[in-house]
Amino acid sequence: MVCARDGSDRHWVVVDRQTGGRGRQGRVWESPLGNFYGSLALVDPCAIRHSPQLGFVAGVAVYEALMALHPFGDRLKLKWPNDLLLDGAKVSGQLLEGSTVSDHLRLVIGIGVNLAHHPQDTPYPATDLQSQLITISVASLLCSLCERFDYLLRVWDRGQGFARIRTMWLERAAYLDRDIEMRSEGRVVKGLFKGIDAEGRLLLQSRTATSGDMKTIEAGDFYPLDVIAERSNKGL
Repeated sequence: MVCARDGSDRHWVVVDRQTGGRGRQGRVWESPLGNFYGSLALVDPCAIRHSPQLGFVAGVAVYEALMALHPFGDRLKLKWPNDLLLDGAKVSGQLLEGSTVSDHLRLVIGIGVNLAHHPQDTPYPATDLQSQLITISVASLLCSLCERFDYLLRVWDRGQGFARIRTMWLERAAYLDRDIEMRSEGRVVKGLFKGIDAEGRLLLQSRTATSGDMKTIEAGDFYPLDVIAERSNKGL
């Protein structure tokens, strides 16, 4: 286990492997040796209402940390709400968990990056850096993440600077103006991905010619229709 202190109000914990790793909605997160498994604990980072914005801060931080270590170019993209894609396949994910003590927020951002391995038979395609002949060590990624989080948390400024973070996220976003399918609590909604609003909620525009309604979606699983079609054709 590696621990790094990154300022008086935040602490990093990085481990070689996890025995109880999990992703969003309680999904199992495989944790083989060689990948990056880190958690950033934040003490009273903002008002509770602003805490979901930290997922976008983290997304940009992981993107920039990796870009500082390898010239990925346009191969890296951010997928709403908290995934990082390499050539359209998931290479990193996050999970935010928090609690309050006397109205003060304690929040942990869990970050996994597939440096050497990736899971098979996942609902969304996955990959890892080593399979793409890219070598990045856990230690170098941790140092890069500390630097980028330090900068971006100052930009974000406890939620006051989210407009700038939102712009940075959108500049790196995957599937803008593309047809997608959102799945949430047994419901499926399709439309054009039009970005995120001032709170980070997904904007989905109906394809119906007569309405063109814009929906805001707070949570759900995001699937581009071309990815669904490709996996269906492969029998996945």
